[in-house]
Amino acid sequence: MSEKNLVYRGKSKDVIQITTGPYAGKYRMVYTDRATGYMENGKPVFDPGYDNVVGEIPGKGAIACRFATHFFKLLKARGIPSHYIDSSGDNEMIVEPAIPLSMPVESPEFPGSAPLLNLEFTWRNNATGSFWRRYPFVKPCKNLGKVVEAWTKGDSDILITLEALQATGAMTSDEIAQSVALVRQIAALVTEEFAAHDLHVIDGKFELGRLKSGDGKIVIIDEISPDVLRVCKGYSPDKCGDCTVYRECTITNYSDGKRTIKNRNQVAAADFVNIFL
Repeated sequence: MSEKNLVYRGKSKDVIQITTGPYAGKYRMVYTDRATGYMENGKPVFDPGYDNVVGEIPGKGAIACRFATHFFKLLKARGIPSHYIDSSGDNEMIVEPAIPLSMPVESPEFPGSAPLLNLEFTWRNNATGSFWRRYPFVKPCKNLGKVVEAWTKGDSDILITLEALQATGAMTSDEIAQSVALVRQIAALVTEEFAAHDLHVIDGKFELGRLKSGDGKIVIIDEISPDVLRVCKGYSPDKCGDCTVYRECTITNYSDGKRTIKNRNQVAAADFVNIFL
């Protein structure tokens, strides 16, 4: 890998520009073994719902790439647009160049100004994680009907309302509506795939971008992998879609002004990856 061709280095992937061969001008996406989570009693706990890299899991990159390939091919079969072209090597994917949804600083002369880095769209089937921590009046594991939220990416992710995206000029109302519809469409496909294997997707997050070619169509970019999905077993919904076993599954705590929530039945990525691969 040549550092001079590095386009982007993320928490779990590197993006490299291809300069020679049949894919010259395209990007190579390299899935690394870096993993996010949190520290507990001095040890890393790997959890895709968190944003800090806490270590590496050997072989994780290759598994994530195979998993993403499976789902990108499903999207292609359904006519859902993405940046995916092909997979090459154990942990590499060839993709169309795309510009992540973002916005430059309008007034850089003001100290503290910062750009809007590529947006991340979170979708939630059930209330848990940061959603419940922000809205603790909601019953854990309540059905949210694939509610979509937009987040800025950086050292710490920040929730940004859809109205704010439009008001600031980051996206038009049509682009926002199109993006939300696309996220929900992909979320429905992913949820359906897992349900066929008796597993339930609690929530997930996707990145969208504008293809550099053509008319700049907004598509899903980055990945669909264990890094961006939280999955559970034993999901038992009532007529409203709320999980009926949340009292046995959910553990919450409130200490020193901070709320935490964990799901006993959350499935480790390795356990659900084996089902698809």
